[in-house]
Amino acid sequence: MTDRPLDILVLGIGNVLWADEGFGVRAVEALHEQYEFPQQVRLMDGGTQGLYLVQYVQAARRLLVFDAVDYGLPPGTIKLVRDDEVPRFMGAKKMSLHQTGFQEVLAAAALTGRYPQELLLIGVQPLQLEDYGGSLTPVVKERMPECQHHALQQLAEWGVRPAPRTRPLAADEHLSPRALGLQDYESGRPGADEACRIGDARVLFG
Repeated sequence: MTDRPLDILVLGIGNVLWADEGFGVRAVEALHEQYEFPQQVRLMDGGTQGLYLVQYVQAARRLLVFDAVDYGLPPGTIKLVRDDEVPRFMGAKKMSLHQTGFQEVLAAAALTGRYPQELLLIGVQPLQLEDYGGSLTPVVKERMPECQHHALQQLAEWGVRPAPRTRPLAADEHLSPRALGLQDYESGRPGADEACRIGDARVLFG
């Protein structure tokens, strides 16, 4: 639990096991690996935690969210959504349970009267979601630097200018388990010719 007021929460949500669904987590990981932030900013891998994130959203005065969102646009399209529009866009076309869960997080925070004063969603249109064990597709991965630029620009408007990291993260400084980090995850997964990642029809349909 956390009741400590927090000026800014930078949150990445999604599931890294399902290709582009992991964009939000990968985006906040990359930001954390490249920059050092002051104490009033917390970077967090929200994964698919759903309502468990309510306490963190309630504690934040400003909230910046990275996520893969199906806007019905060309793959790789970046869309910035602000404030009251965010819950509507996150439910525009649900790709997985985490989006429904985060809508509920925002609704719960609003009901308690502890809702961020400012909110920015940096969303990217995914290409592939059904590659179990797959990583980000190239069209989505190549948009990461631009998404970081938008995030840093917004943080600067909020009075925060993080400093570039001068040393690699220590083992205990990563936002999520090291084995799930992008580099280790991609280098350790088997190829599609070695492992089925889309499900076996004999099992799924009998």
